[in-house]
Amino acid sequence: MIKQQNMMIVSHQSIAEDVYELTLQGSLVRHMSSPGQFVHVKVTAGSDPLLRRPISICSIDPLLEQFTMLYRVSGGGTKVLSNLVKGSEINVMGPLGSGFPVDELREGEKALLIGGGIGVPPLFELSKRLKTKGVKVTHVLGFQQQSAVFYKHEFEQLGETYIATADGSEGTKGFVTDVIKDHSFEPDAYFTCGPTPMLKAVENMLDHTPGFISMEQRMGCGIGACLACVCHVQGDDTGLLYKKVCSDGPVFRSGEVVL
Repeated sequence: MIKQQNMMIVSHQSIAEDVYELTLQGSLVRHMSSPGQFVHVKVTAGSDPLLRRPISICSIDPLLEQFTMLYRVSGGGTKVLSNLVKGSEINVMGPLGSGFPVDELREGEKALLIGGGIGVPPLFELSKRLKTKGVKVTHVLGFQQQSAVFYKHEFEQLGETYIATADGSEGTKGFVTDVIKDHSFEPDAYFTCGPTPMLKAVENMLDHTPGFISMEQRMGCGIGACLACVCHVQGDDTGLLYKKVCSDGPVFRSGEVVL
C-alpha cells in the first residue's frame, strides 16, 4: 500500500565518500514489509527540485517505527538532502515496487548476495531476513576504492563477507565477478543489486543458479505512470513488450528482462 508522510530525521551522517546514512521515523514504516523496495523522497518543501528522489530501503525497525536508507550525493537533489539535519522533516512516499522473495529459500539453504556500490544497501535488510529464517548468507560487495566502502562490518555480523575494489585498495582487486570466480560458493539462490553491466555479468556467470536482480534506473513518478523507467522483456522479438522498473520491479527473476 502506497502512503505519503512527513517523516522526522532521527539520524543523518556521512559513512563513506559521498555516501550518507539517513534514518527516518514515522508510521509509514508499518507498511514496509519487503526487503528491496524503495521510497520516493521530496528533498525540499518547494518545487525545486521538481522530481522526487528514489532511494532504496536499507533497514527497517518496526518497533521504533524507523527505517534507514543509504544514498550517494550525485546531483543537486541529493546534495540538498545531505544538508538536512536531525529533527527536520522530509516528505516520503512509499513503500514502492516489488522486493526480494525471502520465502524462496528454506532453513539450511545457502544464499549469495551480490551488491555493487549504491546497490549494496537493499541487500542488508534482505540478509537480516534470510538469516532469521536460518539461511546461510554470503555477501560479495563491490566498490570503486577503499574510501567508498561502507557497511562492511554490518554485513560481517550476518555472514561471510567479501569486498572487491576496482583499484585493489581493499579486498580483491577487480569486480564482484572476480571474487565469485575465485570461490566455490555453490548457492541455492543468488540475489543481486547494482549497475546494469554488473547485473548482466553476474547473471551470465550464475546462469544455472536461480537468481533475482534488482535494477537501478532513472525514475520520474515512481508508480508506473510516466514510463520513464521501462526495460524490455527477454525473448520478445517485437521490442514491444516491456516492464516498468518502478512498479513491476525493481526486483525481477533472473532472465526475465533484457540487461
